[in-house]
Amino acid sequence: MSRALSRTMGAVIAAVLLAVALAACGGGSEPEPTSTGASSGSADEPIEANPANEGKSITFGSKNFTEQFILGEIYSQALEAGGFDVTKELNLGSEQIAYKALQDGDVDAYPEYTSTSLTNFFGLEPDEVPIDPVEAYDLTREEYAAEDITALPQGKFDNTYVVASTNEMAAELGDPTTITDLAENPEADELTIAGFPECRQRPDCLLGLEDTYGWTPEFVSNEGKFEPLDNGQTDLGFVFATDGELSLGDYTAYEDDADLFPPYYISVGIRNDALEEIGPEGQEIIERVQAPLTEDVMRELNARVDLDKQEPEQVASDYLSESGFVQ
Repeated sequence: MSRALSRTMGAVIAAVLLAVALAACGGGSEPEPTSTGASSGSADEPIEANPANEGKSITFGSKNFTEQFILGEIYSQALEAGGFDVTKELNLGSEQIAYKALQDGDVDAYPEYTSTSLTNFFGLEPDEVPIDPVEAYDLTREEYAAEDITALPQGKFDNTYVVASTNEMAAELGDPTTITDLAENPEADELTIAGFPECRQRPDCLLGLEDTYGWTPEFVSNEGKFEPLDNGQTDLGFVFATDGELSLGDYTAYEDDADLFPPYYISVGIRNDALEEIGPEGQEIIERVQAPLTEDVMRELNARVDLDKQEPEQVASDYLSESGFVQ
């Protein structure tokens, strides 16, 4: 990441913490996308090691991509700062592998996205997932509970699909701001859009553009996300809301104004016996360090790894110190 981006990181986090503090004082903010009352994200006081937590152990896992590595490190390092004994298993594989590890007790906890849980573990079709993030979370929590797993309160960022283009392409199209604007463009059906191969058949991806927006751009199967945009192979692309590239200011993300894409908010799934082991203090630590993780902050953290080639462990450590959670 450039020095300019690194400098902005502290400001982004500080702004988030200020907003949380104002909300706690009655200043108001966006409603929390959870119905369970996550604790304040304020880091007025650093996490302190509690001698009473010595010997209380937890194995924290993650899936096998950048954001998951960072999240796994943030939660693990924060719990370690609180005096818990933490074992990290931060490259488990796909969601199916990670969830089986959680069910089997090979890990005690790992972060997962609400729509991923509902569609991959609990049998919902993508178009059956509630668009409302609170409803999606509540349903996720109910399904996990039947497996003796607790879905902790979800965070603020939604890593769902986003339709994006370069800023130059946006200007050529007349600076649209929403997907409806794109679909109503006189050249809409001549536009090309890149996406992962499976996107072609997904109702929450390419098929949804036709069903929800009445729009059928030409689809180009591509494992890349921003490369097809940068090299002019396609006009648009399906990317993810917390991709680090979106922090650069070089791309335009279009609002999903007709609610095509389901919510992918993060929630730590933790086995009930492990939650009892770490107790309310451990849960509070997880919720505190999760609270400042907005889409802007998560983009910055992902950029530090994917663009600046820093290690997830160091990025997580810097986040915790820059946020005031550790000294």
